[in-house]
Amino acid sequence: MKQPHIQLDESLNVRYAILPGDPKRAERIASHMSEVEDLGMNREYRSLVGAYRGARILAMSTGMGGVSTGIAVEELHNIGVTHAIRIGSCGALQTDIAPGELLIAAGAVRDDGTSRAYVREGYPAVPDTELLLALTESIRAQGFAHRLGIIRSHESFYIDDIEEINEYWSKKGVLGSDMETAALLTVGRLRGMKCASVLNNVVRWKECISHGIGSYAAGADAAAAGEEHSILAALETFARLEAEKK
Repeated sequence: MKQPHIQLDESLNVRYAILPGDPKRAERIASHMSEVEDLGMNREYRSLVGAYRGARILAMSTGMGGVSTGIAVEELHNIGVTHAIRIGSCGALQTDIAPGELLIAAGAVRDDGTSRAYVREGYPAVPDTELLLALTESIRAQGFAHRLGIIRSHESFYIDDIEEINEYWSKKGVLGSDMETAALLTVGRLRGMKCASVLNNVVRWKECISHGIGSYAAGADAAAAGEEHSILAALETFARLEAEKK
């Protein structure tokens, strides 16, 4: 049955999904694949499917925030997707994390509204262990600069006490912040999907958010390379998993 928001159904016959937030990033993922089929766009969900080293992979954007990510996970699960990797952007919460470094989420602080709507806050937002290990191995094998640790998912950039909140979590050793990882990991875990998240740092700790994101969009700094690395990391991870099945 065609899902109401992503407008895809079981006939797609795909197990692996790479989930960027930005619809344009889905197109950049597809540029690395062969046999690409454009599945269109509905709302924030831009979908393309193709092949990469023997694995059939869906690239689908989720938009911005946990709500749309949670809907994506639910509907992808309904059509048979079993593995999903978020490739997104984030802001660093530690001084020594450079633009373009990849942050692999070993877990996420659940400061978003979506995951809290599903389950009590004591429930952990953690990736599937096997998928996390495969993703980490892929990143290391390709020599990409990275960190493995805790990230924080939040609900909005523009709250009044954002600086105090970021300072608090920085002191707790949290590596960076995004808006979607906690929803992905929580909803995915509850639905039995294997999920993981790798984030490209686009804003140095205490740098102006608007400046960091603006320079990233223009491709003017190292974060552009970080995006490419996150794409290749996810693609290689799924290719490895598919090869291990044979």
